[in-house]
Amino acid sequence: MIAVLAGGTGAAKFVRGLLEVVLPETLTLIGNTGDDVELWGVHISPDLDTLMYQLAGWLDEERGWGVRGDTFACLATIGRYGEPTWFQLGDRDLATHLVRTNLLRRGYSLTEATAALCARLGVRARLLPMTDDPVRTYIHTPSGVLAFQEFFVRERWMPEVMAVEYRGSERARPAPGVLEAISEAQGILIAPSNPITSIGPILSISGIREALAERRDRVLAISPILGTEAVSGPAGKLMRACGYEVSPLGVARFYAGIVGRILIDDQDAGWREAIEQVGLRVFTAPLRMTDRAAAIRLARAAIACLHSEA
Repeated sequence: MIAVLAGGTGAAKFVRGLLEVVLPETLTLIGNTGDDVELWGVHISPDLDTLMYQLAGWLDEERGWGVRGDTFACLATIGRYGEPTWFQLGDRDLATHLVRTNLLRRGYSLTEATAALCARLGVRARLLPMTDDPVRTYIHTPSGVLAFQEFFVRERWMPEVMAVEYRGSERARPAPGVLEAISEAQGILIAPSNPITSIGPILSISGIREALAERRDRVLAISPILGTEAVSGPAGKLMRACGYEVSPLGVARFYAGIVGRILIDDQDAGWREAIEQVGLRVFTAPLRMTDRAAAIRLARAAIACLHSEA
């Protein structure tokens, strides 16, 4: 059994390879819900949906989000009514959010609604939200505080970042099954996701960081930073704003105390000694997931690192 802490796009690429290496029934994915948002009266869970679509074979892998082959007629009509359309929802994607919202209004927890959606799509892996409680990531900028989707999508992550807040995390509890998945797994992987806004919200939930620390030697983080740049997105910008060096060493310092192993890119082997001084065992492999074959190679390397006793 393997547990995976996962955000959205980078994690979905990694999961694409992982599904070719291990049986889906042996996987439990713990997804970030700090990015969740309500628009037009529907509850949207972008990271959970990206993971679910990947598990179901629905994901638009060119975009990295949404449903492959989707249309956007509803979004265009919303625009005709003069409503903002900066958050792009396809028609099939919208159906997911409508069904989820209906389930939540009928009294389902987010965990139960996610399980129901996955079952209806034939997903064989287990997908858990990090919590059933409302936790939202907010980005503090010189012009004010932005909800994560406003910062990331509407503003295209251009504003200067002063601080990152996981609002509601102080009251939130891990979703049912999360702590058990961590404690019972033979290995725990932290996907190559943005440490600050994809994995950080998960770690902010009381009990999760402690559960990982207890299994530290069986936890492997995969770096989303190659050299001194993020593979994609604002990870570097956010790490810098939160006081972490944008490098594999910065990633290691972010995860220090809860991760015993880290997988970095071959080109970054020169960071090995400094990372080992932080207390992590270092493994190297090509990390760029340029295609399906590369994602499979990375998944195999990650599993091998988990099992390594050397």
